[in-house]
Amino acid sequence: MWRRVYLLLLAVRVYFALSPSYIHPDEHFQGPEVIAGDIFDWRITKTWEFTSSAPIRSAFPLWVVYGIPMHLLRWIAPGSEPPSPWLVFNTLRVLFFLISFVLEDWALQELIASPRLRRTSLLLLASSFVTWTYQTHTFSNAVETIGVAWALVLIQRIKTSKEAAWLSSGLFGMTVVFCFFNRITFPAFILLPASQLFPHFLRHPTCIIPLTFTTLLTAGAAVYYDTVFYSVNIPTISLTSLASLFETAPVITPINNLLYNASPANLSHHGLHPRWTHFLVNLPQLLGPAIFCLVTIRQASLPVLSAISGISLLSIFPHQEARFLIPAVPLLLCSISLPRNKILNKLWITSWIIFNVLLGTLFGVFHQGGVVPAQVYLGSLPPTPTPTTAVWWKTYSPPTWLLGAKDDSLITVDLMGSSLDKLIETVKPLADCSQENYLIAPMSATALDQFASVNSPSQPFTLEKKWEYMNHLNLDDMDFVSDGVLFTVQRVVGRRGLAVWRIGKIGC
Repeated sequence: MWRRVYLLLLAVRVYFALSPSYIHPDEHFQGPEVIAGDIFDWRITKTWEFTSSAPIRSAFPLWVVYGIPMHLLRWIAPGSEPPSPWLVFNTLRVLFFLISFVLEDWALQELIASPRLRRTSLLLLASSFVTWTYQTHTFSNAVETIGVAWALVLIQRIKTSKEAAWLSSGLFGMTVVFCFFNRITFPAFILLPASQLFPHFLRHPTCIIPLTFTTLLTAGAAVYYDTVFYSVNIPTISLTSLASLFETAPVITPINNLLYNASPANLSHHGLHPRWTHFLVNLPQLLGPAIFCLVTIRQASLPVLSAISGISLLSIFPHQEARFLIPAVPLLLCSISLPRNKILNKLWITSWIIFNVLLGTLFGVFHQGGVVPAQVYLGSLPPTPTPTTAVWWKTYSPPTWLLGAKDDSLITVDLMGSSLDKLIETVKPLADCSQENYLIAPMSATALDQFASVNSPSQPFTLEKKWEYMNHLNLDDMDFVSDGVLFTVQRVVGRRGLAVWRIGKIGC
């Protein structure tokens, strides 16, 4: 029975993997957006993490996770033109689904000895909205989650081995460095579990040799790649560029990242939270009803130690987002026990299903769900004699790489949550009968209704709807104070969707 349920949940994971929802800008701008330009020669937008004088994001794991699949796609794509951005987008989503399905589930099976607990844990993991959404999106947190799980597997293999465990030790060193360059929060999750390796190292000191070798080799490769990537004087990665590397100051992005995040002034730009946010807000948001089952944990296993270590250390820093705790979700789900009372068990399972269906539908289908399809639509428009301007309002930043553009024929203006006055000031000069300019905004923005129909000759511009996508919710447009709860919900949910309007003026 459990296998049929597991296969059904597997199909659910595939569905959410192929759904174009948009949870957070970092899933694009700290991932495929950075690499797509180098491989396909597409115009991209690099955020400040990659353009500052002391870059804080490593390009090395991005090349491994996104660069290799993109290169393979370009190699197998027919013709001289690169594959479509839509194909690349879905390929990466399927890849992340496969990584989660194969590596994450495999790791849990190794970490859990009891077959009965293993089945329960796999079903909990497969039915969690975190697995459906965050783990199938191109987040560095998704990569970190796999890295944490397999670091624990390697720790378990090493400490239970009667031999020196050279292979596992070498793989452990490689995993730690790769994941540290991927996210500097990674060591927080393995600090306590890794302390259990000291007795093994004392019994078998020779296993430190492969550990040290792979650690230095991976770190050297990452620093080399980042130095080349961020240096304007070393244009390509090759053997000839190795000599130039010694003449250039090495770029060590994790150190830059640590120094940046050590400053409260820097973190204040991203939002400061109380130290208890992870424990009292973010963890319940990710676990739902499973939060009440944490009291059933009786054993300080490797997953439990890892979760405690990670959540506690990350709570020291005042900037706390729910996705930072994603690696702890599978670790805790494989450590809890469900209620034994039949009535409580049924109530818990029912609440678990409702919670994950609601959150999965919200984040996996509707959350900013029209941004990606809208960019693909804009990128498919035929070229015009003059550059086209696309103004985005009240949405997440549109990923530039999804346009598949190699020039500035389509200019993107991202107004985010600017005021209506700022929107009018930006759009009014674009109301030109001889140009094709567009406004992309949620249909819940009722302020645009006045421009969708001709009401007055003095109207600054008109809007003609050209395209719409209904599976789009803009939760950042909720104003309960001014509009009231009922009207806000009716507006945001009842008028859900994202539309592309052609900007014009009376007389065109």
